[in-house]
Amino acid sequence: MSLSETLFQEAQKYIPGGVNSPVRACKSVDATPLFIKKAEGSRITSVEGASYIDYVLSWGPMILGHAHPDVTEVAVAAAKKGASYGAPCEAEIDLARAVCHALPTVEMVRMVNSGTEATMSALRLARGYTGRNKVLKFIGGYHGHGDPFLASAGSGVATLAIPGTPGVPADVVAHTLLAQYNDLEQVKAHFERHGDDIACIIVEPVAGNMGLVLPKPGFLEGLREITRQYGALLIFDEVITGFRVDFGGAQKRFGIQPDLTCLGKIIGGGFPVGAYGGRRDIMQRVAPCGDVYQAGTLSGNPVAMAAGTCTLELLSRADYAGLEQRTQALVAELKSIFAEKSVPVVINQIASIFTIFFTQTPEIVDFPTASTADSARYTRFYAHMREKGVYLAPSGYECAFLSFAHSDRDINITLEAVRSAQL
Repeated sequence: MSLSETLFQEAQKYIPGGVNSPVRACKSVDATPLFIKKAEGSRITSVEGASYIDYVLSWGPMILGHAHPDVTEVAVAAAKKGASYGAPCEAEIDLARAVCHALPTVEMVRMVNSGTEATMSALRLARGYTGRNKVLKFIGGYHGHGDPFLASAGSGVATLAIPGTPGVPADVVAHTLLAQYNDLEQVKAHFERHGDDIACIIVEPVAGNMGLVLPKPGFLEGLREITRQYGALLIFDEVITGFRVDFGGAQKRFGIQPDLTCLGKIIGGGFPVGAYGGRRDIMQRVAPCGDVYQAGTLSGNPVAMAAGTCTLELLSRADYAGLEQRTQALVAELKSIFAEKSVPVVINQIASIFTIFFTQTPEIVDFPTASTADSARYTRFYAHMREKGVYLAPSGYECAFLSFAHSDRDINITLEAVRSAQL
């Protein structure tokens, strides 16, 4: 029995399922999770001492690579001065200023501790600002584990094939309206029926929790037009896309102006942090400035703020175009290899993100088409790649990510591993 297997058995005595986030249990790929000892650059190292090229990157935020020396240095320096004050510190201003300068629609921002906190808080703010109750989300879109968002959620909820709403009162989910991603007609129908009570649409501008699904031309523009027509707010959940598809997020890349934006741990260099921000008139409704209450003892803690400010400074000078070109080249090679093997695939890609769908469906545009992917084939692929030292997400409903730390050698090893796969 490996050390990871031993630790997993021990973990299950004290932690539900042996993990603190469900997908980590690797159930959908019939595997025992790897327990990680350390991570640096493009690689993670298991407790057994095995090194893996990492395409999970803590589910996306480690775009600079793990344990970037500059980020680590400022985080350690901050920790030596105290991990949490429960009081304001100058580092909060530094990171807030950096976020507002980077994102074209964020005039004010509130720091929280996770993407889930960000989306929950943004929804409360949207309801408080509009005086309305309903939220429209997209089937397969995951916005954290807040009660209103677990209706037809993607990510781990879809991976484990469990109901999205046990423990959530029916009257809470009754205010959540559902539409298929990329289907403006369904959105219009909801607004025609409930437009005077829809507070907001929340959307991943590039869906990342049903695998990577790109918006069709006109989809995001249509959402912006509809929300303006009915006086609802448009919330971009950029927990995955923020500072990943572009330094200014998906909103900059696609030229769309959401009213509110939610961000995740990428703005903290991987430390536990999130944020929501947007138009000044909306954000000024947040307490203590306004009457919409939200609070958190660790929000704006000095360690995460220092790491985040350093991360954004490094990213402001990073070669995003070059990283995207390397990702495009990797995806092109993957497509070629799968074609040689006569393995039907669709690979969706944008910037440094991609997902391999083993499917004969011509294109993946929403959750139903994403669900046509062959999960058994992905399980075999995952096991083979892990054996060859390549670490992929233990779910076909997730994304793969490149970082600035991935080398040409990493990519060549990855491609050789794919070439040797029996699928």
